[in-house]
Amino acid sequence: MDTVITRLEPGQFRSRLPEALEVYVEAMGYPPQVVRTRAPAWTEHSRREGWSGVAAFESPRRRLLGHAPGALVAICYGYRGSPGQWWYEQVARGLRDQGRELPGDFVELTELHVSPRLQGHGLGTSLLREFLSVRDEGTVLLSTPEVEGESNGAWRLYRSQGFTDVLRAYRFDGDSRPFAVLGRPLPLPLSGGAE
Repeated sequence: MDTVITRLEPGQFRSRLPEALEVYVEAMGYPPQVVRTRAPAWTEHSRREGWSGVAAFESPRRRLLGHAPGALVAICYGYRGSPGQWWYEQVARGLRDQGRELPGDFVELTELHVSPRLQGHGLGTSLLREFLSVRDEGTVLLSTPEVEGESNGAWRLYRSQGFTDVLRAYRFDGDSRPFAVLGRPLPLPLSGGAE
């Protein structure tokens, strides 16, 4: 299937939020009712300073009067990390416990999800690289669930793009699963891989 990657303005993101959350639920294997709690958070995120997002859509289909927009099949967004944000404060606490600090200038890669039927074909890499290509922060940080042997697509993507460990086996308030916090300096190299 052909896809088109498009930068999203906050209003466009909010108008496509049901589709984006459907991809999120499907990619993460969550029950559909999770949307009720995530929709307000994602909407609030889109209003934060430095928010930007990209999405992949199925190629537009021809119809009698122009082109019909294709379905949203992947989403990536984030924003500038700042004190007072929940994720910022959680990670700052974890680093303080180890005698370290957050970088002063970073973008939080908040969400990156690809519909399972399109995973494994480089779409996540394309979204990640497009998202980061216009960021002016010095570092990107993200969190992802720990997986034994780092043996899933998310881990392969992040490692292939040069992300290294910031915190491992970290437990965020309200979630019993261990997470890894990963980061890398920006900008990404033009070649597409790790430096």
